[in-house]
Amino acid sequence: MSNDSSYVHGASSKPLIGATIGRFFDAACARHRDNEALVVRHQNVRLTYGELRRQVDALACGLMRLGLKPGERIGIWSPNTLEWALTQFATAKAGLILVNINPAYRRAELEYALNKVGCRALILAPSFKSSDYLLMLTDLAPELARARVGELHAAKLQTLQIVVRLGSERTAGMFNFADLMTEPDRQQLDALQSLGDRLQFDEPINIQFTSGTTGNPKGATLSHHNILNNGYFVGEAIRLSDNDRLAIPVPLYHCFGMVMGNLGCLTHGATMIYPSEGFDPLATLQTMAEEKCTAMYGVPTMFIAVLDHPDFASYDLSALRTGIMAGSPCPIEVMKRVISQMNMAEVTIAYGMTETSPVSFQSGTDDPLARRVSTVGRIHPHVEVKIVDSEGRIVAHGETGELLTRGYSVMLGYWDDAEKTRDAVDAAGWMHTGDLATIDAEGYCNIVGRLKDMVIRGGENVYPREVEEFLYRHPKIRDVQVIGVPDHKYGEELCAWIIPRDGEKLTDQEIRDFCQGQIAHYKIPRYIKFVEAFPMTITGKIQKFLMRKIMKDELKLDDEIHA
Repeated sequence: MSNDSSYVHGASSKPLIGATIGRFFDAACARHRDNEALVVRHQNVRLTYGELRRQVDALACGLMRLGLKPGERIGIWSPNTLEWALTQFATAKAGLILVNINPAYRRAELEYALNKVGCRALILAPSFKSSDYLLMLTDLAPELARARVGELHAAKLQTLQIVVRLGSERTAGMFNFADLMTEPDRQQLDALQSLGDRLQFDEPINIQFTSGTTGNPKGATLSHHNILNNGYFVGEAIRLSDNDRLAIPVPLYHCFGMVMGNLGCLTHGATMIYPSEGFDPLATLQTMAEEKCTAMYGVPTMFIAVLDHPDFASYDLSALRTGIMAGSPCPIEVMKRVISQMNMAEVTIAYGMTETSPVSFQSGTDDPLARRVSTVGRIHPHVEVKIVDSEGRIVAHGETGELLTRGYSVMLGYWDDAEKTRDAVDAAGWMHTGDLATIDAEGYCNIVGRLKDMVIRGGENVYPREVEEFLYRHPKIRDVQVIGVPDHKYGEELCAWIIPRDGEKLTDQEIRDFCQGQIAHYKIPRYIKFVEAFPMTITGKIQKFLMRKIMKDELKLDDEIHA
């Protein structure tokens, strides 16, 4: 294979960590005992690493007292809280598989998730935003009202026996979280220690549901080795140290929060800081100023919300140095504002997916600005990537194809779904991401779009990302998303959804005039819709499939022409 092919591997002199999360956690807490480990602003919590270890050990022993055995699944359904972090580390120490349940889920999704992976236990918050979690669960399992605590037998949730609720109020059939936090005795701590000696780092430790755009979510199953190492190398890329204080406004139930955030901090002795239960731009600004945060993680929409907050200028963000923008493509103009207005001179972009624990590419803190704003950086240590055409052949540098990833970070598989696992991970161990990308001669990767988002208009391939980047330059546009909709003549036509800046009025004609002569005629959106928000998942991923459905209904377009 000649050297001009789109194949890269992250050769590294830094070894992979060959330990379970529990073993590593104990050593890190000893090493950084007096350093602040966790700050939860909305719960008024401050813990050093020494204190965090004591609370995590208490919870791990509490879970073992309930009779939970290594390999059993325990769900957590809660926004960002102290209890979420304790549960993440305690389940790892007890060898339990933590099942992250999306805070936005409703009854049917909760029922599907708990049954799909056979959760024996569930920890839940009473409510979050407009979701009454207790009501939804008691609707699904009315048997709770009469059940002995820890002995639920529900017709609809056959494996669920143990329910633990957060907060101080009591609910029939449920433990309170505090019941699990009683001080363990020497015997219990010894049992926890000897269990930890038996656990292996390749064992599954976490299941995260990936929201498929079609069909039911799939449970990506991740090991200690997958996520501990990815958290470590993400932290290395932004030069995290035990002097850093990281604002984590992203949800913990997703890799961005629990792996890149929590495990990234743990592996470097840095401080994890949760500004609020769910993302709130003002709470994030206040937290970064008052806690002197040196880093912030977020999806592009979060950075936009922080920058555009009316009180933005009154907060001192001079301590900020670095951070990560990821989760969806980063608009170049937003990146420039983050660097110039938020003091994040060393901000990086990361790219990955839940199935790869998650990060495969990340820019360096010292990459030239042009590289940091136009690419997702270079390959992560110990990871391989190749770009292939529709026949599966590696393409030359700069050519577009599907991005495939291989290495320590690739998931163990989709839980109880051998067929979907085989579709995603081939015989040679490559994870097929479904993302279209290019890799240049220096190894920098650019994500062009999703295989299924690519629009084919009259035989021309149009990548929505390119049109979005162009439209972002318009001074009155705050945010924009481009999709393809069915068209009789061309097969597909472009449609742009645009969020104008506050107080600005825009017309279709203004947008078209802006494009005229600047981009190819076939890339100019035929349909333009002005909106206040995009349909999004809770992790900030734009749901383009919903936008397409809305436009098809509005414009009375027929999908048959698409075949």
